[in-house]
Amino acid sequence: MIPAMPASSASRKTRQGTQAVLRFGRLAAMGAVTALILIAGVWASWGTAQHVLLTKGRERGTVEVTRCDEGMCRGPYTPVSEGSKARESVEIEDSVAVAEGRTYAVVLKPSSGEAVRSGAGGMLYAWVPLSGALLLASVVVAGGLRRTRAAWVMAVSGIVLLTAAFVAV
Repeated sequence: MIPAMPASSASRKTRQGTQAVLRFGRLAAMGAVTALILIAGVWASWGTAQHVLLTKGRERGTVEVTRCDEGMCRGPYTPVSEGSKARESVEIEDSVAVAEGRTYAVVLKPSSGEAVRSGAGGMLYAWVPLSGALLLASVVVAGGLRRTRAAWVMAVSGIVLLTAAFVAV
């Protein structure tokens, strides 16, 4: 026959088991939130970054911005790559990275008249959503996962990427 445990020992083991389950639940939930934030940042950045990073076979050239209205800027396109044709007007998103009267190196999106800024400035600007996701995820990692070193690395990476984009643009 197994001797009965004293009540205090049994309740202590139950409490420790409950704490372990709650700790695991917190780590799993905060890990999932962190992963979701980072995946969303990459997803938001990739829509533009793919055109800037994977330029092989794409039309490359320059656009001189002549006018901006309703969130889009327009101007004549001058080709640089082989097989690219000059166009009277292409559109580029009106953002902090684009100003009227300036000329920018661009890559044209396939089957459209829409351009994406290329070069170092365009590449860094394309990853701005990821830098914001890194900053947001660092707070979750520090507070929810209690991994302060990893959080600092993420936060500094986000700040560096954001600053580099700001300086390059």
